[in-house]
Amino acid sequence: MSSTPAPRTVVIRYVEAVRDGDADVIHDSFAEDATWHYPGSLPVSKVWHGRDAIINDFLGGMGPAFVPGSLEIALVSTLAEGDRVVAEWTSRATTVHGSIYDNRCLGIFTVRDGKITSVIEYADTHHVAATLFPDHDTPRPVGDA
Repeated sequence: MSSTPAPRTVVIRYVEAVRDGDADVIHDSFAEDATWHYPGSLPVSKVWHGRDAIINDFLGGMGPAFVPGSLEIALVSTLAEGDRVVAEWTSRATTVHGSIYDNRCLGIFTVRDGKITSVIEYADTHHVAATLFPDHDTPRPVGDA
């Protein structure tokens, strides 16, 4: 008898797969029609639609910003309620621009039938801009600031 893993288990397995570079588990963690929302005004800020776009374009597109072998991911904590899991992790690496990327991230994951169906990720986007996209001109907010 096969059982569907708990949402928290799915998210922990996914974060550990990213840490370990396990592409098969990363791919298997997402539903085909999953979404990943990365808010902000960075080149990667948008809602990414579909497992392939998330893995190949968003996650895979970030890889070239880091010196190979320097990325360290550590899961800090998780909270789960129903199909929603909040995960906090740290990411640290040396960038190809020569700076240290050191960020604390938080993702709100929705998991259904053992697959991640959506993620909203929050991080220090100012730090991301300064270390990963130093040549990107981040627009200033319009209106009340």
